[in-house]
Amino acid sequence: MTMTSSAVTRSVSARQDAKGSIRSVHLEAATEPMPRTSMIWVVDDDPDLRQMVGTYLLDQGYDVRSLSDVKQLEARLEFQRPDLIVLDLMMPGDDGLTALRRLRDAGDDLPVVMLTARGEGVDRIIGLEQGADDYLAKPFLPRELSARIEAVLRRRSALPAGTPLAEGGDVVFGDNVLDLAARTLTRESQPVVITSGEFSLLASFVQHPHRPLSRERLIELARGPGCDTDSRSMDVQVSRVRKLVEPDPTRPRYIQTVWGYGYVFVPDGQPRSR
Repeated sequence: MTMTSSAVTRSVSARQDAKGSIRSVHLEAATEPMPRTSMIWVVDDDPDLRQMVGTYLLDQGYDVRSLSDVKQLEARLEFQRPDLIVLDLMMPGDDGLTALRRLRDAGDDLPVVMLTARGEGVDRIIGLEQGADDYLAKPFLPRELSARIEAVLRRRSALPAGTPLAEGGDVVFGDNVLDLAARTLTRESQPVVITSGEFSLLASFVQHPHRPLSRERLIELARGPGCDTDSRSMDVQVSRVRKLVEPDPTRPRYIQTVWGYGYVFVPDGQPRSR
């Protein structure tokens, strides 16, 4: 069951009462607008919510397309690609998680912000586990969704939407260069001693940029399926890798913590919205 837009509208109305109109909200929110050529698809079975979110994002300068279900989404993806999808979790027929899972299973790294009427932590974890770039529970203010969209697009600007990272070659982030083919790490042009276990973990991160990874998923990627490494051991290993690549390991920029979930690799070192 998808939440009706009434709760979201009440949030907007609260802003209207305080500021006078929806327009005053989005003007206030546009602090550092990105170049507004990005195409956003809003996929939700609630027509009122689609109209509200679509109108707001259009006012923010985005090119917006509204779709009512996963069938429409997948049909349109056959001949067109957006820069980001706002995808409702619960819809009739195939739900948002099913669509997201199919995208990721096909190796498609298209940015996705999930919406859900249920703010339960388990929904957030499942969405992140399936590869969502961010997650927003209803009701929400439109400017909050816009901020999440901007943050995801900013993080992804270095990588074309839908393009997974290559298996080999150099990965540069900050003063670090990780050579995936030679299995070496340099920092400030100086070689860094890195163990095979540390390299495997760091390679797992850089091959999934901007993708929140649970500790269990990291263990599987870095150690292989069936490994008996526990979560605490993985935390220790992450701490060791941070000491190799972070300017200040106590305030990590590249391997950031996703509280209550795991970690995420951020190549540009920008703070990630939580």
